Amino acid sequence: MIFELIILLFAFGFSYAVIFAFTPLAVKFGLVDTPCKRKQHDGAIPLIGGLSIFVAVFISVIAFYPLTSQVMSYLFCAGAIVILGVVDDYRQLGVKIRLCIQVIVALVMIWGSDVYIHNLGNLFYLGDVDLNWFGIIFTIVSVIACINAFNMIDGIDGLAGSLSILTLLSVFILMVLSGNYAFMYLPLIIVATVAPYLAFNLGIKGHKNKKIFMGDAGSMFIGLSVIWFLMVSTQASEPAFRPVTALWIIAVPLMDMMAIIFRRARKGLSPFKADRDHLHHIFMRVGFSPRRSLSAILLFAIVMSTIGILGEVLQVPEWFMLALFIIVFVFYVLALQHCWKVARFLRRKKHK
Repeated sequence: MIFELIILLFAFGFSYAVIFAFTPLAVKFGLVDTPCKRKQHDGAIPLIGGLSIFVAVFISVIAFYPLTSQVMSYLFCAGAIVILGVVDDYRQLGVKIRLCIQVIVALVMIWGSDVYIHNLGNLFYLGDVDLNWFGIIFTIVSVIACINAFNMIDGIDGLAGSLSILTLLSVFILMVLSGNYAFMYLPLIIVATVAPYLAFNLGIKGHKNKKIFMGDAGSMFIGLSVIWFLMVSTQASEPAFRPVTALWIIAVPLMDMMAIIFRRARKGLSPFKADRDHLHHIFMRVGFSPRRSLSAILLFAIVMSTIGILGEVLQVPEWFMLALFIIVFVFYVLALQHCWKVARFLRRKKHK
């Protein structure tokens, strides 16, 4: 236990050191986010949060963690996706280029980890759903979906980082409860490296006027890490938890992405077209401040993760957990569609 604590403290401290080292370099070379119509913040903000998190994770794992083929595959693919994110942060790559590289990364991860999503569990009360070879295609789609779900949700200070911590802690809890210790401390290492980023991003006492952003490099790294953990945890010979539980612990990014794609498709727009219709934007239009929006979304995410963990512990039938998730998602979409009525009502009251 002492050794594991040393690893986490090292990861935490090293993340701080990398942030301080990279911040002036980001300003010097122009790796910054400037305000625009869609991005409303003060000044040029260094986009080094994700890069700092990855470097701290990489060094911590290399220095202290058993380097199995699966872990090495994860680090290699994570490095590739971070490079893609840094280039995208700097040059704004096209959607097709990003998707092509994400597909390649997914294939390399499948090959290197020697695992892919093929068993979806007993979702329909008819026995386990096994996708066989189609599982490779399903895994590629899942990797792309998870990467972009966390990328899309990264819209207000602290949101992507806080949701990543919640998801990774949920994975850790499920691993501990199942007695599956193979990768148990890897999620905590990432949590330890994300914590300093959050302190700077949220301007916590002692970190004010030193804001940094995660950037596409960070959100894509988090998304790739989450789907890798879900894949190795649910598809192992002795899984840590069931595939349906994974839906609950990534519910908010997943639901936000699915809802936004549905809305854009109805309008005839590209699913990847940037807009201000995400969950956090809607909260703020209704009248919430960014911090209150963050708190409300995190509370919802905690409730969803708790339901998923309890469902796993109590071994609630998988078909029931899937049906319940779909019901919650339907209510989620309906609530978003009608929230504008609430917003208009509040605006009228405010101007009276």
